[in-house]
Amino acid sequence: MSDLLLGIIAVSVLVMAVIQVTAIVLAARVARRLGDVAERLEQDIRPIVTNLQVLTAEAARTTVMAAAAVDRADRLFADVAQRVEQTLGAVPGLIEAARNSFNVVSGLQGLLAAFRGLRSTSRRSPAHVEEEDALFIG
Repeated sequence: MSDLLLGIIAVSVLVMAVIQVTAIVLAARVARRLGDVAERLEQDIRPIVTNLQVLTAEAARTTVMAAAAVDRADRLFADVAQRVEQTLGAVPGLIEAARNSFNVVSGLQGLLAAFRGLRSTSRRSPAHVEEEDALFIG
């Protein structure tokens, strides 16, 4: 009986060893296939990752350019606002200068009118003297 028992134990150990070897071989095949699948997945994902890196770099560059454009626009509006303030500040002085120029022109017009009046008076005077000479009895 002990030989039979030892034979059964030996067969059982042999079956367990075959099962374990088979399990190890199958696990190795599955691991190899998973490695192949992972490698293919990596090859498929690599271009996507590269494109994402390019897109990220372009987005960063565009953001920098947009920020620079906003800064330039801000400076432009600040300069325009400052010039408008300067122009509006100069308007009262321009109005005063125009008023003074108008007064000078009015003075010159008055002076010209006075000269014209003198000229027309001097032309009439000799004619008036001649009329008086004709009336003179003597």
